[in-house]
Amino acid sequence: MNEFYDVLQLLKRYGVIIYTGNKRQDSILMESEVKELYDHQFIDQQTYLQAVLVLRREIT
Repeated sequence: MNEFYDVLQLLKRYGVIIYTGNKRQDSILMESEVKELYDHQFIDQQTYLQAVLVLRREIT
């Protein structure tokens, strides 16, 4: 997982679609959703860390 699009596809696989029209705001909301997936053990630690890294790059 190297791109924003990859994280979008990961969330889409679990029925989560986020679009606010603001990419920075989308990234913040997506990070929250990825954390929820990890907390509920839908995704493993490596996937979680990769997704968060990609999203934090988008936020800054």
